[in-house]
Amino acid sequence: MFVEAPITPVTEKKDLGSPVTPARRDRNLLARLRSSSVPYLYLVPALILLVVWTYRPLVQAAQLSTVSWNLLPDSPIVSVGTANYRKLFEMPDLGDAVWLTVVLIIGLLPFTVVLPVIVGGAMRRLSSRGSRIYQGLIFAPFLVAPVAGAAVWRWLLDPGSGVVNRVLGSDRNWIYDESTAQVAIIVITGWHLIGFAVLAVAAGLAGINNDYEEAAQLDGATRRQITWRITLPLLSPTLVFLVLMTVLLSAQWTFPLIDTLTQGGPARATTNIYYLLWDYGFHTFDAGRSAAAGMLLFVGFGVIAGALVWISERITFHDK
Repeated sequence: MFVEAPITPVTEKKDLGSPVTPARRDRNLLARLRSSSVPYLYLVPALILLVVWTYRPLVQAAQLSTVSWNLLPDSPIVSVGTANYRKLFEMPDLGDAVWLTVVLIIGLLPFTVVLPVIVGGAMRRLSSRGSRIYQGLIFAPFLVAPVAGAAVWRWLLDPGSGVVNRVLGSDRNWIYDESTAQVAIIVITGWHLIGFAVLAVAAGLAGINNDYEEAAQLDGATRRQITWRITLPLLSPTLVFLVLMTVLLSAQWTFPLIDTLTQGGPARATTNIYYLLWDYGFHTFDAGRSAAAGMLLFVGFGVIAGALVWISERITFHDK
C-alpha cells in the first residue's frame, strides 16, 4: 500500500539584486556604448575613403578657386580672392556652356526615358528567351569603350565615304559642321546609353504586380488606360531615377566623345559646362578659374539634384 506524500510548494526566491554602485553603473554604460558603436565601426573604412577621395579634393578645389596658378610646380601661387568667380560671370563662355548643357540634357531625354519605355513595353510581349536576347543586343553598345565608339561613328559619319551620308544622299560633315556637331554628340551618347536605360525600365516593369493589370482588364479597361493609369505611375520611380541620372551626368558622359571627336568645337559648338571646366584647367592652364567653374558646377548641380529628389518624393508612386 502506497501513501501519497503531500507536495510541498516550492517558493521562488526573488533576486532583489545588489545595490547599483557607481562602478557598476559605469560598466553598464561602457557595455551599452560598446554594443551601440559596432554598426558605426563597420562604416569607418567607407567614411575614410569618402573623406580622402571626395571631401578632401572638394576642399582643395575650393581653396584653389581663390588663387591664380598655371599648374607649374615652380610657378608662384597668388591669392586673388573671388576674382576667378567674377571673371567667370563676366565671360560669355560660361553662359554658352550652360545653354549647351541644357540642350544636351533635353536631347538625351528621349534616349534615356522615352525610347526605353517604348522598347521595354514592347519587350513584355516577347517570350522570356526572346526578351533576354533582345536585352543583350540592345545593351551591347553600353559595353563599348567611348573612344572606340567615337572611332566607329567618325567612320560612319565621314562626309566622303560614311554610311550615313550614303543612305541620306548628302555630303554633310556631321561632326565638324557647327549646326550638326551637337546633334551628332547627342545621338552617339544616346546610342551608348539606351541599352542601360532599357534594362532599368525592364527591371522596373518586372517589379510591377500583374494582378493590377488583370483586375483592370476584368473591369473593362483598355490597353491605353492600363498603360497610362497603372503601368506608368507604378514605373514612375524608375523614370525619375533615369531623369535624375540624365540631368546630373549628361555632360560627364559626353566628355570622352567630345574630347575624341570635336575637342569642344567647331567654334565651341560642343563645349558644355563639363568640357569648359576641363578646358580652363588643361588647355589654358588656369587652375584657379577651372576650380571656380568646378565649384559653381558642384553647387548648381547639387541644388538641381536636391530639387529633383524633392519633386520625385511627391510625384512617384510605390507599390507597397
